[in-house]
Amino acid sequence: MLVLALDTATPTLVVGLARWSAGVPAEVLAETAVESGNRHAELLTPAVRAVLADAGVGMAELGAVVTGLGPGPFTGLRVGIVTAAALADARGLPVVGVCSLDAVGTGARSVVTDARRKEVYWAGYDADGTRVAGPGVDRPEDAALSDPVVGDPGFAERLGRPVQAAAVTTAGLLRAAGPQLASGRPDPLVPLYLRRPDAVPPAARKAVSQRVAGQ
Repeated sequence: MLVLALDTATPTLVVGLARWSAGVPAEVLAETAVESGNRHAELLTPAVRAVLADAGVGMAELGAVVTGLGPGPFTGLRVGIVTAAALADARGLPVVGVCSLDAVGTGARSVVTDARRKEVYWAGYDADGTRVAGPGVDRPEDAALSDPVVGDPGFAERLGRPVQAAAVTTAGLLRAAGPQLASGRPDPLVPLYLRRPDAVPPAARKAVSQRVAGQ
């Protein structure tokens, strides 16, 4: 089955196409990783088109869509999840959501990614790669981590331990999505925001309780 995978949980937008079969590692046919910052909405659709073109595959040939659910910033996650859901709905395909941290690195390790505000998103995994802690968002000093740590090396000093560079990959997304793809019954798409968005609605206006003088 051909699967389109995408993730917008980090400043690096990831889109890939892979051939997936139950019980064997996915074969990645095309992949792009774009330093997108806050430009996910602008860059995601062109990246999807480019990956499909590189693999010589049309949307009609896809069998499923996989998307990262975060943790990540509100706007970035919304762009990725809505796009994945729309593409899948247009073709009547299943759409599978996975924790983006599950798609970083492999095996026994802890994962950290930049959560801004001088914090990290983190999760811990056992020898089989099963998540046993997190996902969470904390100051690096407070995150419950065990060695080895992979993800964003920029936090090594505050963590007081080395951090091996690693990022979300198409292969990682397919690995994390494997159980849901095999079951044919994907879980509902629930974004992992972990904290409230920075933007808040304006306070309600107070009702006018007095008449203007002279009226």
